[in-house]
Amino acid sequence: MHPAFSVIFLTTLIGAAQGLFLALFTGQIFTQFKLMPEQQHPDFYVVGSVIAVLLMGLGLFASFFHLGHPERAWRSAAKWKTSWLSREVIALPSAMGAIFLYGAAHYFGLTTPLFTMPGGTGIDVTLLLGFGATVAVYTLFICTGMIYGCIKFLQEWHSPLTVVNFTLMGTASGFAVATALSAYIGTELTTFYAAWAIFFTVIALVFRIVSLIRNSRIKPKSDLRSAIGVNHPNIRQIAQGSMGGSFNTREYFHGAKAGFVRSMKYIFIVLAFLVPLALLVMSLNVSIATAWLIPAVAVAVQYVGLIAERWYFFADANHPQNLYYQQIS
Repeated sequence: MHPAFSVIFLTTLIGAAQGLFLALFTGQIFTQFKLMPEQQHPDFYVVGSVIAVLLMGLGLFASFFHLGHPERAWRSAAKWKTSWLSREVIALPSAMGAIFLYGAAHYFGLTTPLFTMPGGTGIDVTLLLGFGATVAVYTLFICTGMIYGCIKFLQEWHSPLTVVNFTLMGTASGFAVATALSAYIGTELTTFYAAWAIFFTVIALVFRIVSLIRNSRIKPKSDLRSAIGVNHPNIRQIAQGSMGGSFNTREYFHGAKAGFVRSMKYIFIVLAFLVPLALLVMSLNVSIATAWLIPAVAVAVQYVGLIAERWYFFADANHPQNLYYQQIS
């Protein structure tokens, strides 16, 4: 498939935003349930929520460049009963709104317990909104992943690993952002976030490698013989049937050399996983005033790697029509 950078930016930006919110809410749960020392910087949740909403807004803005008629974008939600794309169109603003309300509740200090659990932990408005936003965020992860995972004839995508990888890579990048933000503000949760970012990055790497191995072993269900109904051992295409390119050659085949595609695979493994892992581990042992620089660099490098990963994700999918068109692309 031809990688569209508008969709690449959409999926990577909203993934990081979703992961960032999950990091914020995880930190709040651990502190509120007294599993960690109490958070002394309540504005951290406000700033983090603002960043998450901004990242989602940037991703949504990028997606408009993929539309032939942006003024009709609202119609894309009409088929929510059958289309995962329509469901994503509904889930994305819903998640943005839920995260906004979560941040607003922290900003206005709505932390007075509404009721107390048997263990003595108070449940306030921010926790209730956080649980609702968590549901919205995971719903968005599922919708985004299933847009591609539900396409049966693209065998590289049609797997539960598509949804799993979208979720894990978004979560890993979000926790890395939380690490850098926590270190910059000077909260007590920096080491906590760094450890979780390392954990999710390792798990994301494992599952992405599993998907690479799976895709390398795929046996296409169609070939040139089955495509044209001629069972002959030697079939050779000598003409496309037209003298120029077409929508099919532009949108369903990336046009890159095989060596470039292979190199992109190793580039994203290094940049999206290995280098950020090394930097995050380094950040665990740094206590200087500018310690936020190391996780910030990890975030920047990882995002470049995620762009490369998402480019490869699209380029790796071989549309059945390319049995014909890629011969002359």
